[in-house]
Amino acid sequence: MLNKLVNYLFGCTHARTTFPLTPSRNGVTSPAGQRHGTYVVCLDCGQEFGYDWAEMRIGNPVAARVVSREVALSPVHR
Repeated sequence: MLNKLVNYLFGCTHARTTFPLTPSRNGVTSPAGQRHGTYVVCLDCGQEFGYDWAEMRIGNPVAARVVSREVALSPVHR
């Protein structure tokens, strides 16, 4: 309860977001980096939210992605 009040008073309002993004179905990604469905990202804090095209509204926060050790150590990400 107190956490919700503090976030309401001082937290990010998520007023600035990206255009809704839908991941490519034929893209090559690791299982840890796969996304399902359309989402938006807050440009201020980086939080990701699901997006509902029918209602044209931001939905619930998306769970944080888990980066596998293999992806984190690959030469592309250094």
